[in-house]
Amino acid sequence: MVTSKKAPAKKTARKTAPRAPRKTATAAAPAAKAKAAASPGDLGKLLGRFKLPGIDVAAIVESQRKDMQALADANRQAYEGIKALAERRNEMLKEAFIQWRDAMKGAKGTELLTKQAELARQGVQDAIANVRELAQMEAQSRKEAWKIVQDRFEENLANLKKLLQPK
Repeated sequence: MVTSKKAPAKKTARKTAPRAPRKTATAAAPAAKAKAAASPGDLGKLLGRFKLPGIDVAAIVESQRKDMQALADANRQAYEGIKALAERRNEMLKEAFIQWRDAMKGAKGTELLTKQAELARQGVQDAIANVRELAQMEAQSRKEAWKIVQDRFEENLANLKKLLQPK
């Protein structure tokens, strides 16, 4: 069998005219969308237009507002907890450095070695106590933030049970 190799086709560069930019919605359209999504009341007005029988639009909107408020409160609580944790950790570090500096002032020779050994022993004990304190702070903060979300969930569950009751 005889096979022939074909030479690859030459590609020529085509010059094309630059494309005109795509037309986008005017600046008023995104502003209108942002305004429409700005508040739960606007959502209520939008849903109210459909006039769905047997559906309490105001209750739905209020429920969603409460959900968002609960999430915001939980996030605020978590942030405050993290902030307090970081502040306490920084205080602990400052205290440890001050103790170390004060203990090492004027120490020389064997006295220096003795002080270093005692400080190392005390430092380990303090570190264990500090880690325990920070862990307790973190757990308490997490518990408080979760409680906010959990309470809102339980309220939603109670509302759902009420809605599903036969009339």
